Amino acid sequence: MTHAPKTTMAATSSPAAAPYLTVIVPVLDAAGTLEKCLRAIGESSFPDWELIVVDDGSTDGSMEIAAAAGATVLQTEGRRGPGAARNLGAGQARGEVLFFIDADCSATPETLARAVEILRREPQVDALFGSYDDAPSAPGLVARYKNLQHHFVHQQGKEEATTFWAGCGAVQRSVFERLGGFDTQRYGRPCIEDIELGYRLTQAGCHIRLARQVQVTHHKAWTLGGVLRSDLVDRGIPWTLLLLEEKPARKGLNVSFQGRLSVVLSLLMVLGLILAPFWPRTLMISLGAGLVFLWLNAAFYRLLARKGGAALLIGGIVMHWLYQLNCAAAYLAGHLLFWRRQARARP
Repeated sequence: MTHAPKTTMAATSSPAAAPYLTVIVPVLDAAGTLEKCLRAIGESSFPDWELIVVDDGSTDGSMEIAAAAGATVLQTEGRRGPGAARNLGAGQARGEVLFFIDADCSATPETLARAVEILRREPQVDALFGSYDDAPSAPGLVARYKNLQHHFVHQQGKEEATTFWAGCGAVQRSVFERLGGFDTQRYGRPCIEDIELGYRLTQAGCHIRLARQVQVTHHKAWTLGGVLRSDLVDRGIPWTLLLLEEKPARKGLNVSFQGRLSVVLSLLMVLGLILAPFWPRTLMISLGAGLVFLWLNAAFYRLLARKGGAALLIGGIVMHWLYQLNCAAAYLAGHLLFWRRQARARP
């Protein structure tokens, strides 16, 4: 393992003093957004931090950008995934708290301060995470829809959480080390390694807080194919398998009754359309399911309309319907994979 020359971008009162926060940024070919990410961290109103950037095999100059920003730059042994990169950064951290942020996100000047305020005010909180804000920088229907969906889900979630999000999340370093960090054996690529860590934190009796006021701007320019693939392969199927294998008592974000009902309604809409050529009355099933679907998700659709007018509203409704169908496919595929593994495990 090689390391770039180390300089520490930090605002501690003394070079020898251990900072309160260690900000860790995993990077893989993020030259287009990394400079914004690091500049925003440097403008934080909270001063007591150090910055570690962990490169996971970039070929676009990300390491040079990080070094020029004054970060401590580490390297993995090559494309081992963000979980491994974060673990490596945590192993070099001096801070009492680890603050993870993705390289395609920009913190506000108050992001770190708001997280620290909660951690200091409520010492029983072992970890917390925030959300994207409602002003994503990437243009286009798909990118705006996806980023606003993430914002909405996290803003509506319960404060007492059972999962974790490493795009903008903090955890006590002692707790992180005790639990062994992210599971790099199971998740060697961008996946649900943060969600799985959240379940382990919960099972260990730790307290996780969803901090709605801790927000970052997301710069990722999502494409339709990228969204569908990520929701199915990187999130939906692995999450279904995790739920079946671990059986957490509370499932947390994205597994609410409203979410499950939305999946059923989206399937009923499709079913009614498929059967309509044979039984025209089944169109009423599609119509009824569609109306309930719109009513059930009205709060999210109002956000889309407020942020992008009629175009984002109409396109977003279609995208949300596709998302629910993708969830149904992930649920089915995840169960099939689980049953297959169970069958193979039998003597």
